[in-house]
Amino acid sequence: MRHAQRHAQTRARERRQRLAIEAARLMIESGIRDFHRAKLKAAQRLGIHDDESLPRNSEIEQALREHQRLFLGEAQATLLHDRRQAALRAMVFFERFQPRLVGPVLQGTADRHSAVCLHLYTDDAEAVPRFLLEHRIPVETQTRRLRLDRERSAEFPVYVFSAEDTPFDLTVLPLDALRQAPLDRIDDRPMRRAGIEAVRRLLVAEEIAGFEAAD
Repeated sequence: MRHAQRHAQTRARERRQRLAIEAARLMIESGIRDFHRAKLKAAQRLGIHDDESLPRNSEIEQALREHQRLFLGEAQATLLHDRRQAALRAMVFFERFQPRLVGPVLQGTADRHSAVCLHLYTDDAEAVPRFLLEHRIPVETQTRRLRLDRERSAEFPVYVFSAEDTPFDLTVLPLDALRQAPLDRIDDRPMRRAGIEAVRRLLVAEEIAGFEAAD
Protein backbone atom coordinates (compact mmCIF):
# COMPACT_ATOMS: atom_id res chain seq x y z
CA MET A 1 0.00 0.00 0.00
CA ARG A 2 2.75 2.46 1.00
CA HIS A 3 4.75 1.49 -2.08
CA ALA A 4 1.75 2.23 -4.29
CA GLN A 5 1.26 5.62 -2.62
CA ARG A 6 4.93 6.53 -3.06
CA HIS A 7 4.76 5.46 -6.69
CA ALA A 8 1.66 7.59 -7.28
CA GLN A 9 3.30 10.58 -5.59
CA THR A 10 6.43 10.16 -7.70
CA ARG A 11 4.38 10.01 -10.88
CA ALA A 12 2.45 13.13 -9.85
CA ARG A 13 5.71 15.02 -9.21
CA GLU A 14 7.06 13.92 -12.58
CA ARG A 15 3.89 15.10 -14.36
CA ARG A 16 4.06 18.44 -12.55
CA GLN A 17 7.69 18.86 -13.53
CA ARG A 18 6.98 18.00 -17.17
CA LEU A 19 4.11 20.45 -17.23
CA ALA A 20 6.19 23.19 -15.58
CA ILE A 21 8.97 22.74 -18.16
CA GLU A 22 6.52 22.76 -21.08
CA ALA A 23 4.65 25.79 -19.69
CA ALA A 24 7.95 27.66 -19.30
CA ARG A 25 8.94 26.80 -22.86
CA LEU A 26 5.60 28.07 -24.17
CA MET A 27 5.94 31.31 -22.21
CA ILE A 28 9.41 31.95 -23.60
CA GLU A 29 8.81 30.89 -27.19
CA SER A 30 5.20 32.03 -27.66
CA GLY A 31 5.17 35.10 -25.44
CA ILE A 32 2.39 33.81 -23.18
CA ARG A 33 2.32 35.99 -20.08
CA ASP A 34 -0.46 34.32 -18.12
CA PHE A 35 0.71 31.42 -15.94
CA HIS A 36 -2.69 29.71 -15.86
CA ARG A 37 -3.05 29.83 -19.63
CA ALA A 38 0.46 28.42 -20.03
CA LYS A 39 -0.39 25.56 -17.65
CA LEU A 40 -3.53 24.63 -19.56
CA LYS A 41 -1.83 24.83 -22.94
CA ALA A 42 1.04 22.68 -21.67
CA ALA A 43 -1.40 20.12 -20.28
CA GLN A 44 -3.17 19.99 -23.63
CA ARG A 45 0.12 19.57 -25.50
CA LEU A 46 1.24 16.73 -23.22
CA GLY A 47 -2.17 15.07 -22.95
CA ILE A 48 -2.29 15.44 -19.16
CA HIS A 49 -5.79 16.20 -17.95
CA ASP A 50 -5.38 15.71 -14.20
CA ASP A 51 -5.87 19.06 -12.43
CA GLU A 52 -3.86 17.83 -9.46
CA SER A 53 -0.83 17.59 -11.74
CA LEU A 54 -0.91 21.26 -12.67
CA PRO A 55 2.28 22.89 -11.36
CA ARG A 56 2.34 25.88 -9.05
CA ASN A 57 3.30 29.26 -10.53
CA SER A 58 6.53 29.16 -8.53
CA GLU A 59 7.45 25.84 -10.19
CA ILE A 60 6.93 27.37 -13.62
CA GLU A 61 9.02 30.40 -12.67
CA GLN A 62 11.84 28.07 -11.58
CA ALA A 63 11.54 26.20 -14.89
CA LEU A 64 11.74 29.55 -16.70
CA ARG A 65 15.00 30.39 -14.94
CA GLU A 66 16.46 26.96 -15.70
CA HIS A 67 15.45 27.11 -19.38
CA GLN A 68 17.03 30.55 -19.76
CA ARG A 69 20.22 29.41 -18.00
CA LEU A 70 20.58 26.29 -20.14
CA PHE A 71 19.51 27.54 -23.56
CA LEU A 72 20.01 31.31 -23.61
CA GLY A 73 23.07 31.89 -21.45
CA GLU A 74 24.90 35.13 -22.29
CA ALA A 75 22.12 36.28 -24.62
CA GLN A 76 19.71 36.19 -21.66
CA ALA A 77 22.09 38.21 -19.49
CA THR A 78 22.49 40.82 -22.25
CA LEU A 79 18.74 41.07 -22.84
CA LEU A 80 18.07 41.43 -19.13
CA HIS A 81 20.72 44.14 -18.73
CA ASP A 82 19.35 46.07 -21.72
CA ARG A 83 15.81 45.87 -20.34
CA ARG A 84 16.97 47.09 -16.94
CA GLN A 85 18.83 50.00 -18.51
CA ALA A 86 15.66 50.91 -20.43
CA ALA A 87 13.72 50.61 -17.17
CA LEU A 88 16.07 53.02 -15.42
CA ARG A 89 15.76 55.62 -18.19
CA ALA A 90 11.97 55.35 -18.04
CA MET A 91 11.96 55.61 -14.25
CA VAL A 92 13.98 58.82 -14.38
CA PHE A 93 11.54 60.15 -16.99
CA PHE A 94 8.56 59.30 -14.74
CA GLU A 95 10.37 60.27 -11.53
CA ARG A 96 7.58 62.61 -10.35
CA PHE A 97 5.34 59.51 -9.98
CA GLN A 98 7.76 57.68 -7.65
CA PRO A 99 8.16 54.72 -10.05
CA ARG A 100 8.88 51.18 -8.96
CA LEU A 101 10.16 48.44 -11.26
CA VAL A 102 8.26 45.15 -10.91
CA GLY A 103 7.82 41.92 -12.84
CA PRO A 104 10.14 39.76 -14.97
CA VAL A 105 12.69 42.49 -15.73
CA LEU A 106 13.34 42.92 -12.01
CA GLN A 107 12.98 39.24 -11.12
CA GLY A 108 15.40 38.14 -13.84
CA THR A 109 13.01 36.02 -15.92
CA ALA A 110 12.39 38.53 -18.73
CA ASP A 111 12.49 37.33 -22.33
CA ARG A 112 12.23 39.11 -25.67
CA HIS A 113 8.45 39.39 -25.22
CA SER A 114 8.64 40.90 -21.73
CA ALA A 115 7.59 44.47 -21.12
CA VAL A 116 9.30 46.77 -18.67
CA CYS A 117 6.61 46.90 -15.96
CA LEU A 118 6.48 49.99 -13.78
CA HIS A 119 4.14 50.99 -10.98
CA LEU A 120 3.51 54.74 -10.86
CA TYR A 121 1.90 56.45 -7.86
CA THR A 122 -0.42 59.44 -7.80
CA ASP A 123 -3.80 60.43 -6.36
CA ASP A 124 -4.60 62.49 -9.47
CA ALA A 125 -6.31 60.09 -11.89
CA GLU A 126 -5.49 62.32 -14.86
CA ALA A 127 -1.87 63.08 -14.00
CA VAL A 128 -0.23 60.19 -15.86
CA PRO A 129 -2.35 60.36 -19.06
CA ARG A 130 -1.85 64.14 -19.07
CA PHE A 131 1.93 63.69 -18.71
CA LEU A 132 1.96 61.14 -21.55
CA LEU A 133 -0.08 63.46 -23.76
CA GLU A 134 2.20 66.41 -23.01
CA HIS A 135 5.16 64.34 -24.18
CA ARG A 136 3.29 63.03 -27.24
CA ILE A 137 3.60 59.40 -26.23
CA PRO A 138 0.88 57.32 -27.93
CA VAL A 139 -0.46 54.68 -25.56
CA GLU A 140 -2.97 51.87 -25.39
CA THR A 141 -5.17 52.13 -22.31
CA GLN A 142 -6.11 49.00 -20.35
CA THR A 143 -7.07 48.03 -16.83
CA ARG A 144 -5.58 45.44 -14.50
CA ARG A 145 -6.94 43.82 -11.36
CA LEU A 146 -4.41 43.57 -8.56
CA ARG A 147 -4.78 41.95 -5.17
CA LEU A 148 -3.96 44.54 -2.54
CA ASP A 149 -3.99 41.92 0.20
CA ARG A 150 -5.69 38.58 0.82
CA GLU A 151 -9.11 40.21 1.21
CA ARG A 152 -9.04 43.17 -1.18
CA SER A 153 -8.53 43.58 -4.90
CA ALA A 154 -9.17 46.48 -7.28
CA GLU A 155 -8.91 47.56 -10.92
CA PHE A 156 -6.20 50.04 -11.88
CA PRO A 157 -5.48 51.91 -15.12
CA VAL A 158 -2.65 50.62 -17.29
CA TYR A 159 -0.86 52.46 -20.10
CA VAL A 160 1.06 50.41 -22.67
CA PHE A 161 3.49 51.79 -25.26
CA SER A 162 6.79 51.07 -26.98
CA ALA A 163 9.98 53.12 -26.96
CA GLU A 164 13.51 52.25 -28.06
CA ASP A 165 12.11 48.97 -29.43
CA THR A 166 11.10 48.05 -25.88
CA PRO A 167 7.52 47.51 -24.65
CA PHE A 168 6.51 49.38 -21.50
CA ASP A 169 3.61 48.64 -19.17
CA LEU A 170 2.64 51.32 -16.63
CA THR A 171 0.17 50.58 -13.84
CA VAL A 172 -1.04 53.64 -11.93
CA LEU A 173 -1.80 53.21 -8.23
CA PRO A 174 -2.77 55.61 -5.41
CA LEU A 175 -0.05 57.05 -3.22
CA ASP A 176 -1.03 54.98 -0.18
CA ALA A 177 -0.16 51.84 -2.18
CA LEU A 178 3.49 52.81 -1.76
CA ARG A 179 3.29 51.47 1.79
CA GLN A 180 2.75 47.87 0.70
CA ALA A 181 3.10 46.28 -2.71
CA PRO A 182 0.19 44.33 -4.23
CA LEU A 183 0.36 40.56 -3.96
CA ASP A 184 2.39 38.69 -6.53
CA ARG A 185 0.42 36.26 -8.69
CA ILE A 186 3.26 33.74 -8.37
CA ASP A 187 3.39 33.23 -4.62
CA ASP A 188 0.70 35.50 -3.10
CA ARG A 189 3.36 37.53 -1.28
CA PRO A 190 3.91 41.29 -1.70
CA MET A 191 5.50 41.93 -5.08
CA ARG A 192 9.19 42.52 -5.22
CA ARG A 193 9.73 46.09 -6.44
CA ALA A 194 12.66 48.46 -6.82
CA GLY A 195 13.01 52.24 -6.95
CA ILE A 196 15.45 54.22 -9.07
CA GLU A 197 18.45 53.87 -6.76
CA ALA A 198 17.88 50.14 -6.31
CA VAL A 199 17.82 49.63 -10.09
CA ARG A 200 21.01 51.68 -10.43
CA ARG A 201 22.70 49.46 -7.84
CA LEU A 202 21.46 46.35 -9.66
CA LEU A 203 22.96 47.55 -12.94
CA VAL A 204 26.28 48.38 -11.30
CA ALA A 205 26.38 44.92 -9.71
CA GLU A 206 25.73 43.33 -13.12
CA GLU A 207 28.53 45.32 -14.72
CA ILE A 208 30.97 44.39 -11.96
CA ALA A 209 30.01 40.71 -12.31
CA GLY A 210 30.54 40.98 -16.06
CA PHE A 211 34.05 42.44 -15.61
CA GLU A 212 34.97 39.74 -13.08
CA ALA A 213 33.71 37.00 -15.41
CA ALA A 214 35.77 38.47 -18.28
CA ASP A 215 38.91 38.35 -16.11
